[in-house]
Order: sequence, then C-alpha cells, then structure tokens
Amino acid sequence: MTTPRYAYLGPSGTFTEAALYAMAGDEEIEALPAVDVPTALAMVRDGSADYAVVAMENTVEGGVTATLDALAEGEPLEIYGETVMPIAFDLAVREGLGLSDIGSIGAHPHAWAQVRRWVSEVVPGTTFVPAASNAAAARQLAEQEFESLAFDAALVPPGVAPRYGLAVAAGAVADSVNAATRFVKVGPPGGFVAPTGADKTTLVVHLPNDQSGALLRMLEQFAVRGVNLSRIESRPISDRPGEYSFSMDALGHIQEARVAEAVVGLKRTCPVVLFLGSYPAAHGEPTPVIAGTSDLEFEAANEWVRTLRDR
Repeated sequence: MTTPRYAYLGPSGTFTEAALYAMAGDEEIEALPAVDVPTALAMVRDGSADYAVVAMENTVEGGVTATLDALAEGEPLEIYGETVMPIAFDLAVREGLGLSDIGSIGAHPHAWAQVRRWVSEVVPGTTFVPAASNAAAARQLAEQEFESLAFDAALVPPGVAPRYGLAVAAGAVADSVNAATRFVKVGPPGGFVAPTGADKTTLVVHLPNDQSGALLRMLEQFAVRGVNLSRIESRPISDRPGEYSFSMDALGHIQEARVAEAVVGLKRTCPVVLFLGSYPAAHGEPTPVIAGTSDLEFEAANEWVRTLRDR
C-alpha cells in the first residue's frame, strides 16, 4: 500500500504539523512541508500530495482567510475530517538573551493576533514582523547573522525552540488560556466519509446580486429543514468587486435528508453552490434532530406525495 502524502504549512514544528499527526494517528504518512496554505492545497490539486492539513479558523481571529479563499477557488477539493488544537506559544530567543533584549518579534499574523495583549503588558513597545509560519520565524532567527537579524524573538509552539537551537524567554504566551485553532484534512473530491450523527457539512454559496432578500432566502433553506449553522462568514469574490460569497458549516451530513434538501434548495435559488465535504465534527456531540426533519419523516412525506401522483 502506498504511504499517503500530506502537505502542511511548514517548516517542521508548526501547529499544523502537530494537527497533521494528531489526525493521522497510527497511520504511516509522508509529511510534505509547504511555504503557505495555498501551496499546500495546490499540491493536492496537482497530485504531488494526497491530502493537505490546513488551519480553518481560530477562536481569536475567526476564519483563516488564506484557507477559505483557496478552498473556494480553483479545482474542487473536499474536507474529510477536522481536529481542534489548543494554542499557546513559547517566546524563543537566541541563547543568552532575555525579555529585556526583545524589541521585535517574528510570527505568523494569526499567532500575533492571539498574543498582542500579552506582548503589550510583558514586553511593551515590541514591534511585530510577519513570517510565513511560526516555525519559519524560528528557523530564520536561528540562521540569521546577528547584524542582519530582522527580529529579536519568535513565537513558536511549545517545545519547538530547542529544535532550532533557541532558548525560551517566556512560556504559555497567550491572551486567552482557552485559545484554539480548528484544522481540516482536505483531499480530492469523491470519497464520502460515512455519517456518524455528529457531522458537519461545509459549503460556499454565492447569492444573486439582483434580488432583495437573497440572504434571507439562503438562510431559510436551512431554517425550514431544521439544519443549524455553526459558522457563517462572508468573503469578497476576487474578480467581482462589491460582491460576496458565504462560507458556512451546517450541522449534519449530506446523506441526511434534511441537509440534502437544504442543499437542493440552495442550488435552486443561488447562482453558485460549492460542496466542500461532509465529515465527523471534532467535538463528537450528536446533532439534535427536531421533530419533522428526520430521514424517516422526510421519506414518509415523499411517499405520501408519490401516492398522490400515482392516483
């Protein structure tokens, strides 16, 4: 059997790599670091990777725009699973340096957003230098000559600093002790994950721009069928200024009648509907099904209509 290849935001030592191994479990895999999220997803599209693990959203900044946009554009991809990782950082420095020596910090922008308050209180006046990933910032800090250093410290996942020959100036760096990031496993379309009763379905929907109440009609497709949305956010459509798409997670599986009927309703009323997968929710909590929306009740109603048509 061929070892599955997983692309992820590298280099080694990122939270994405940790999420990858958490999702892979005991499966033997080949991990392929990528410079950014669009590149990781492009590797799946061009066949140089079988799957990608990418950050989808975090509890501080919300949706990861690079992921949302890259999933919505280009050849179709589907989500096959998710995991949620708690997020806190170590502040890494070169050996012999401490907090008083730090004037600038390299980090991924989403990481910086999760520590701004801590930084302003502990090392006030420190400036932020964007990096492709937190591990990339650590590698850059370790490899640069002193006279060419772009920053004095790097935010890294716990335990990563020694991997790059760096020391830890401070640990448990976070504005919120409950911060977390949701990661998803993405692959080519067509390989349904069987429903578990605790599932999510991810969609991207464009609204008609010439109709009032279009957003309400979109939401009604879910509401009248008892489908709850756990996430919905708008993104600008890149080649159509002033127009927006909606990325959303519905609680349920496309193989459940209530979710399938909602997607049918979207397809009838919206110009673009992208199905990005149905997969087990990381929380594992069964989705409540309200009266009148179970598969059996949909089938009974459809059978009743069939008897009317056959008279």
